[in-house]
Amino acid sequence: MSSEESPRPERPADTWDEPLKLTDPKAMRALAHPVRMALLDLLGVAGTLTATQASEILGESPANCAFHLRTLAKYGFAREAGGGRGRERPWTRTRRTIWVSSTQQDNPQAAIAAGALGAVYFERWVERARRVFGSRERLPGWERATSMNRSAVFLTAEETVQVGREIEEIIDRYRGRERDPSQRPAGGMPVEVALFTSPLTEFSGLKPAGESQDIS
Repeated sequence: MSSEESPRPERPADTWDEPLKLTDPKAMRALAHPVRMALLDLLGVAGTLTATQASEILGESPANCAFHLRTLAKYGFAREAGGGRGRERPWTRTRRTIWVSSTQQDNPQAAIAAGALGAVYFERWVERARRVFGSRERLPGWERATSMNRSAVFLTAEETVQVGREIEEIIDRYRGRERDPSQRPAGGMPVEVALFTSPLTEFSGLKPAGESQDIS
């Protein structure tokens, strides 16, 4: 779908750029649905979509897409963009980023729901990567651009946080293209950059070379 067909309506910067912090277990459970996640992804790329347009891309019925769009709107993930009628009404995302933490100690139900939602997100990311890297056919011109790598480095918890922030700063250079399709370069397409930073806990008991190991 071209940017001319789906211009992104103006949003207040303090709404679009501010992460939506989820603390409601019901909202988390509502989001943990493959069609709703796919709809949010589509809205992030296209800017606006009607239920009919979404159904053509996802292979779902217009009625099903309309239902899930209304559910997303109910919990603040999407809203009507204005204009249209019925299933031809355009919808748009309310926020660029959704923030979820599983360490909500004051709300055990929220922590459980956040953990479940995080697992769904993770499996979605892995499955998309599996489809790309498990295929012998790559998009023409993207053979070398599509890559994956892994690094193991020694960091403190604070340094690990800083590494994540520095990578986000790099990605932020291109954020404007998501909101304003006119900034998207010719030949550009959505590229998913997924970053996982986690300690290798299975090696936490090992000591540096040269130090004695207690194996008693």
